[in-house]
Amino acid sequence: MKLYGVTGWKNNGKTGLMERLVAEFTARGLTVSTLKHAHHATDVDQPGTDSFRHRLSGASEVVLASPNRVAIMQELRGADEPTLTDLLARMRPVDLILVEGFKLEPHPKIEAHRAAAGQPLIAPDDPSIRAVATDTPLDLDRPVFDLNDTSAIAGFIAAELDL
Repeated sequence: MKLYGVTGWKNNGKTGLMERLVAEFTARGLTVSTLKHAHHATDVDQPGTDSFRHRLSGASEVVLASPNRVAIMQELRGADEPTLTDLLARMRPVDLILVEGFKLEPHPKIEAHRAAAGQPLIAPDDPSIRAVATDTPLDLDRPVFDLNDTSAIAGFIAAELDL
């Protein structure tokens, strides 16, 4: 499986870029999965559902299966958060896994950057960032793409990964 990341500070367009890249790569005939890191507490389950009640009762893992999807919820219950490598090992094989977040991991990434967000670029200090997708002109030592030019960004990633 090939792996490429989208990174950047909050409110810089990462999720929108991820959505567009998934659509672009699937339109090109590739199978794509995503892996998103969240720094805040999240819960995909809702209070009152049977699966929520199972977890609340102490289940370590709850598998929720329906005709449309399967969700596997694993409670850490004080254990360390799984590493990127651990999480990737759990995923089914596809042509491409796009990773949102995991800034400090060494996999190749593109940085999403919006001038209005007011945060500094990560790229100058991080060689794992191979390009920047932005809404403002930048002079960098690596490729710079218009944040909305999904086709060009996907082409760059495809070339980088030999897809």
